[in-house]
Amino acid sequence: MKWEDSKKGFETFLRLEKSLSQNSIAAYINDINKLMAFLDENFKKLTPEKVRIVHLRGFIEYINDRGVSPRTQARTISGIKSFFKYLLMEGKINSDPTSLLESPKIGRKLPDVLTMEEIDLIIDGVDLAKPEGQRNKAMLETLYSCGLRVSELVNLKVTNLFFDQGFIKVEGKSEKERLVPVSSKAIEEITRYLQGYRRSLKIGADSENVLFLNRRGKKLSRVMIFTIIKNLAEKVGLNKKISPHTFRHSFATHLISGGADLRAVQEMLGHESILTTEIYTHLDRDYLKNTITHFHPRA
Repeated sequence: MKWEDSKKGFETFLRLEKSLSQNSIAAYINDINKLMAFLDENFKKLTPEKVRIVHLRGFIEYINDRGVSPRTQARTISGIKSFFKYLLMEGKINSDPTSLLESPKIGRKLPDVLTMEEIDLIIDGVDLAKPEGQRNKAMLETLYSCGLRVSELVNLKVTNLFFDQGFIKVEGKSEKERLVPVSSKAIEEITRYLQGYRRSLKIGADSENVLFLNRRGKKLSRVMIFTIIKNLAEKVGLNKKISPHTFRHSFATHLISGGADLRAVQEMLGHESILTTEIYTHLDRDYLKNTITHFHPRA
């Protein structure tokens, strides 16, 4: 059994049966490529059915020695386990060599969160004198108002805006759709962008239904959104590590701290499991603890 044939079958399985996004599939295949490179260098001509636990443990020691973080190690091991489970399910191997492979213990990392004042500081830092200024302001308001992932923001469609009902339709992971309430402030800024900057663009034939566009009338890249936010944070002097996801974390945390129902927040974020959403209850407790520490007279 050849590695390339096994990889192709695994990729098809992830796309058709698991309905994973292209980014997720690429991450899985990258994990397999790392393992292949290690095995090729240290155990020549070792085909997938000949891989054993000793080889896999050697690979884990190898990436650990290279300084790979426990979190990244755990994700890589998860990808490799999925690959060999697929081979077992397809009858291409007789036993799963990853069954005894343990992942490193990792703590649950609480995400960075902005205060409402910091959110306003960043959004107010947008230079509206620049042609793309209104677009950037509308994007940031949408990120915070709706708690979108950056991939959901760049793929947001004009035909998925239902402002009369106060909702937008979001295409999330694995092409799953959900309706998310949108604030009046975000509606106002998006409307200004639609009537101004976007209308002045020469829009590409493949981007006519894409909401947020670059100056060439094409869909914005994820990297561009990161750059816009990073530059704004530096401009206003905010000394925090900020990304588009920070706005999503802030959205969820502010809802939880305001008393929102956890199930409702789960639905708005598009989390499959409520356990993923529960991290924001921990984050809120941490915020309360820090507040007491700083302001209580007995602290």
